[in-house]
Amino acid sequence: MKKILIADDNKQITLILSSYAKKEGIEPIVALDGKEALEKFAQHSGELAMVLLDVMMPEVDGFEVCRRLRQQSMVPIIMITARGEDYDKIMGLDIGADDYVIKPFSAPEVMARVRAVLRRIGPQESEESTGQTLTYANLFINLDKYSVQIDGEDVQLTKKEIELLWTLAKNSTKVFSRDNLLDSIWGIDYFGDSRTVDSHIKRLRAKLDKFAHPLWEIKTIWGVGYRFEGHKE
Repeated sequence: MKKILIADDNKQITLILSSYAKKEGIEPIVALDGKEALEKFAQHSGELAMVLLDVMMPEVDGFEVCRRLRQQSMVPIIMITARGEDYDKIMGLDIGADDYVIKPFSAPEVMARVRAVLRRIGPQESEESTGQTLTYANLFINLDKYSVQIDGEDVQLTKKEIELLWTLAKNSTKVFSRDNLLDSIWGIDYFGDSRTVDSHIKRLRAKLDKFAHPLWEIKTIWGVGYRFEGHKE
């Protein structure tokens, strides 16, 4: 049975989400603060298919928990937040969350998002390593290991930034619209908007531009979207 870590300091919310998770055939593991969430994750990391993570928690907040989890795992994370500002949504996605839900929410909506994320990652998890690597001059992308190197040095990117870079570089002759990228990376079930893509591209470029890369770049095609330009080796 799949397991899901539900981290929220509101016991009523954890009870409701746990009940709906069980209906989906998913075993819930509950944490009531950020410290407990990290401890429960350490205990069950190899078994977890998903993490539902509240932002405003005692001990350690959800953003920091997400950062720490991303240092050791690519497990899908959905942030649960009472904050509706774009900055907070983008911050959650930028540090590695796969989706977010704004309180108040309905439990069926949360489970729909869980199913959507699991559908997107399911085929990747069930396959053996497929040797998914790309090299462009001094850039090396390994999607199997979710790692990126420039001139042999590791580039610290989030999961979504790596997926964006891979998608663009894999299809270097194609111009992607923002909606194309939103569907390809976040999935057609994603509830956000195209500004998410722009924010991630901006942060991705800033990280890549710390290294010299005269032979490749992510170009903006004005009025259309983005394209990767470079020559594979």
